[in-house]
This record gives sequence, structure tokens and C-alpha cells, in this order.
Amino acid sequence: MAFEAAGSAPAGDGSRNPSSAIRQLREKAYARIEALDIAPDLGSDIGSRRWFRGLGTFVGLSVVALAFWPDFAPLEAASPLPDDAEVRGEYRSHMITPLGLGADTGRRMGPTALVRPLAEAPERPQMQMLATLGRGDSLDRTLRRAGVSSEEADQVASLIGRAVSLEDIEPGTQIDITLGRRPAPGESRPLDQLNLRARFDLELKVARLDEDGPLALTRRLIRVDETPLRIRGTVGDSLYRSARAAGAPASAIQAYLKAVGQEVNLQRDVRSTDQFDMIISHRRAATGERQAGQLLFAGLERGSRNGVQLMRWGKDGEFYSADGEGEEKGGLMAPVPGPMSSRYGMRRHPILGYRRMHAGVDFRARHGTPIVAVTDGRVTGAGRMGGCGNAVRLRHSNGIDTRYCHMSRVSVRRGQSVKRGQVIGYVGSTGLSTGPHLHYEMYRGGKHVNPASVSFVTRRQLSGEDLTKFRDTLQNLKKVEEGAALADLSPTAEEAASEEPAREIDKLDQPRKIG
Repeated sequence: MAFEAAGSAPAGDGSRNPSSAIRQLREKAYARIEALDIAPDLGSDIGSRRWFRGLGTFVGLSVVALAFWPDFAPLEAASPLPDDAEVRGEYRSHMITPLGLGADTGRRMGPTALVRPLAEAPERPQMQMLATLGRGDSLDRTLRRAGVSSEEADQVASLIGRAVSLEDIEPGTQIDITLGRRPAPGESRPLDQLNLRARFDLELKVARLDEDGPLALTRRLIRVDETPLRIRGTVGDSLYRSARAAGAPASAIQAYLKAVGQEVNLQRDVRSTDQFDMIISHRRAATGERQAGQLLFAGLERGSRNGVQLMRWGKDGEFYSADGEGEEKGGLMAPVPGPMSSRYGMRRHPILGYRRMHAGVDFRARHGTPIVAVTDGRVTGAGRMGGCGNAVRLRHSNGIDTRYCHMSRVSVRRGQSVKRGQVIGYVGSTGLSTGPHLHYEMYRGGKHVNPASVSFVTRRQLSGEDLTKFRDTLQNLKKVEEGAALADLSPTAEEAASEEPAREIDKLDQPRKIG
């Protein structure tokens, strides 16, 4: 009760607690400051009185900040070096250079009378180096540049030439060379050992069995697995970038785009949800090296639309579709698969009996053979056309028109757009014709030209035993599991038994890639 009497006034005397009064004044001040709104958002209500008030606050604060900007004045630093030769010499004696030359304090910088020059500099007992076979270079010249004597370089080239043709050693092959001690001053160092990867599956070693013995060649065959590498993925925003992200080599992707691009329009017909599928020849050695080769299979899964399946086949390395149809070569596509039976130029008409201009070429084909458009175009005429009988006329780009005559049936209509290879009719013998064939004409700028002057596409078709082998190979190739070639080869019992224990210092040497 005594504490209450000393610390607080009676309720009825009207006096207040000083701390409470200060708190109330502070709250009123904060309320007035908030009501002033001196820093409104300058991004809203631009041009209003409230906005100009905020601009004034910004300018005022900027002026205050600039008013307190510090002055630029020189700073005190160490006094300059005295202009005294003795003092400068003292400073120079404590520099890094004399210490690096062997002085302990920097004062004794020159040799004393106890120092005697060597009669000859000692040489390393061995020299190890790595030489690279250049493009257009020979093995013996590479060895001579590395310091091997001409006699030993020729001897090494002769030994290696017995195991593998020197021309088959690819440029960029690295050669480990170890040279021994010189037998006498000024002479070449003898070759102690030489190692190179002559082929992906063959390592050669040239060394001396005895210290002073002749050079001998040792062959080491390396087990190689040739399981192809299969890479699949979703096209996404970019087919190229998605394939690269999946681990496909750039050269294989270029071959894939070229092959698939002949079947579908990569810009218009490929969707982001489509699945690409490529199989690449791949070799992995038991020593850990890997080598990717050429594209073997190019596939594109397009959902409910027709997909693409192409496989490299034959000694020419062309791509064939799953039904055994080869790549297109040349310019325009042939309208029918038959041979030419009559060429462009003046001739005696077989029905009219007099000489007249034959403004096209005739293709021999059976009745009902499909006739296709030689390239993309638009139908400008379809129906009966005088002596041409049932005919179709197409307008192509670059002022080119084509006409197909003597059809038994027309399968397009005027104004319709057609694609390259699309069937536009069937072979017949309507009009002035003596039998089933196709009369094909070409016009440039409204004037007829010789269609034979334009190269046609050739497309090979496998058949018989070749087609059976092709389909069997394709079926086996598609059984390859995705990423199966990326696993490391397990060592055989013989390899494990002959493997030497690895030393810790040898683990510093990383295996080199043989490209």
C-alpha cells in the first residue's frame, strides 16, 4: 500500500502519469505524420496534387543527400623514398628477386669465391613425352620430331607396319614415348619404350626386352562390345536441343534431321509431343574408352499420325523405310514408275499419220497404274482436254506447269492443292491414244519445254531376299534397349586374373579418349 501512495496519485486529484502522457503525444504525432502523406507512390495519380507533393519530398531528400556529399581531398600516405643510394640499395636487397636467387638476407646477392661453375649440366636419366600424329603426317616423321633417332624411327615404323597398316592409324592418335640416357654427349637418346592405340581394339607396345637388346613389338587385343546406342525422347520446343540434351552426338542429330526431313516437314508436321528415336553405332572397350559412329536408325513416333521408321542399309549407306523403300534422289518425282517410250520432239503421229511436234514424253505403264504429282502444286484443270483425253493440269512454283494426259480416271478436282507424290489419276488410253500410257508435258512461262531435261527422283525398292534380310535386321535393331550401351563392360575371368594391382600414383593418370 505504501508503494501505491508513492508511485501514483489519487484518482480524484486530476494528475496523470508522465509516461502515459508522453506515449499519447507520440501517438498523436505519428497520426499527424501519417495523415500528411508526404511520400505517396509516384507511379499512381500522376499529375495530381498528391503526386506533386510526393515529387517535392523526393526532390527535397535528394538535395539533402547531395548536401552531405563528402569533399575530395588528398589522403596522407607514407613519406616518399629518401633520395639516398645507400637507402635504395637497402630496400632493393629485401626484394623477392634476390631471395629467389638464394640469398638469405638479401645482402649476399653475388657468388663468392667458393662457387665453381659445373663442367657440364646433368641430364635426366629418362624423358617422357606425348606425341600426336598429325593429319597428313607419317609415323616416322612424328617420332623424329619427338627426339627419336632416324634409325630407330624407321625400325619402329617397320615393326608397327607388320601389325597394322600405317595408313589405318587415324590422325590425332597419341603416342607415349620414353627416351633413355644418352650413351655419349651430343648423341641421340635411345628409345626405351613406345605405346600407341593403333586401333580401337588394338594397343601396340615397342620396348627392349633387355637393357641393351633390340626393340620388340608386343600386341594387346582389347575386347570391344558393339551394342548400338539407342536414344529416345520428346521433341519439346526444339528437336535438336532435346536430342542433344538426351546425349546424342551432334553429327548423328544432323544425319537424323536430314533423313527424317525427306519424309516429313520438320517445321510444320512435327509437334512438341512427338517422340524421336535414334540408334547410333557404338563401341565400348574393356579399357573404358567409347566411340560413337554413324546413325543406323531414325524413327519419329507421331501418335495417331503416320510415323517414320528409317534404317541405313547397303554398301552405299542409304536410308530405307520400314517397307523397304529407299531415299529419293534427284529433282522432280517421276509421275509413274514405268520407262519412257517416246521422247520430246518432232515425230510422225501414230494416229493422224503426219509429222507434228510431240510436246512431251510418253511413259509406258499398265492400265490403272497410279499417276502422281511430280512436286507440290495446285490443280488448274481436271477433266476432258481434247486429244489428251482425260487429263490433269498442275501449276507449280517458279512459273512451272505440268499436264498428265490419257488418264482412265481423274482423282482430283480443279482448285485443289496437291502434294508431291500424291495420286492425281490413273493410266488409261483416252483421247488420241493407241494404248495405255501416260503423256506428260511441262511448261515454263506458258511455253512447253522438254521434260527430259529435268532430272527425276529415283527411289530404290528392296525385294525378295534383300527385303527379307532388311526386315530381319530392322526387327533385331529395334530390340536394342534404351541406354543399354552405356553400361561398363564387366571384366572376364582372364582379364581379372591378368590385371595388375593399381598403384596410387597411377590413379592420377586419367584414361585418354581415342576419337
